[in-house]
Amino acid sequence: MIDIRKSEQRGRASFGWLDSRHTFSFGHYHDPEQMGFSALRVINDDVVKPSAGFDTHGHRDMEIISYVLDGVIEHKDSEGNIQSLPAGEFQLMSAGKGIYHSEYNGSSDSDLRFLQIWIQPNERGGTPDYQQKDFGKAPGFTEIATPDGRDGTLNIKQNARSLQLILENGSSETFNPEMGSNVYVHVVAGELSLSDDVLSAGDGAKVSGLSQLLLKNNGSENVTALVFDLP
Repeated sequence: MIDIRKSEQRGRASFGWLDSRHTFSFGHYHDPEQMGFSALRVINDDVVKPSAGFDTHGHRDMEIISYVLDGVIEHKDSEGNIQSLPAGEFQLMSAGKGIYHSEYNGSSDSDLRFLQIWIQPNERGGTPDYQQKDFGKAPGFTEIATPDGRDGTLNIKQNARSLQLILENGSSETFNPEMGSNVYVHVVAGELSLSDDVLSAGDGAKVSGLSQLLLKNNGSENVTALVFDLP
């Protein structure tokens, strides 16, 4: 089964310094039909104004992935990590038993845009951890996060995988789930064909019970998407 969630159906929060689109219920946006999918709990598409950001706040028992689309995140946390996260890089913060952090737009004149993704862990109360990496833009699937951190991927505390998909014009890829029967696809850019459905930037698809997916680029620009292989 494939359940499509169009970009314009997402929730929205606007606070002047922040404009955010919520795929699932988050903050003041609540939809009982959109409380997450399998272990995937949050996908927020955040645009942060210059020199603004999220003041120090806490998390626990959550795997938090940030993927920068435009600009630079300035990150600081209670574990002593002080990092800059530029466009194209992925960050995985394992909150574990508790961590405090802040995130700011590192530019004084340009917006920051990034995806904030939360995945519920399969263990609670562990030691907080921080990982960051640029995985490039190679065509096809690139694993970003895996349960065992194989081949230099980020090590996530869940039986789940996160993958980057790049499809050039006219190309296609077949995806075979490994972790279970649930897959979530989020389109970042371009026009992606998923079975008989066409998804554009900001669209997502909950996929359950399928052993194979065919993903095609039928548009004129490259497709960038994130694929979550979930339990």
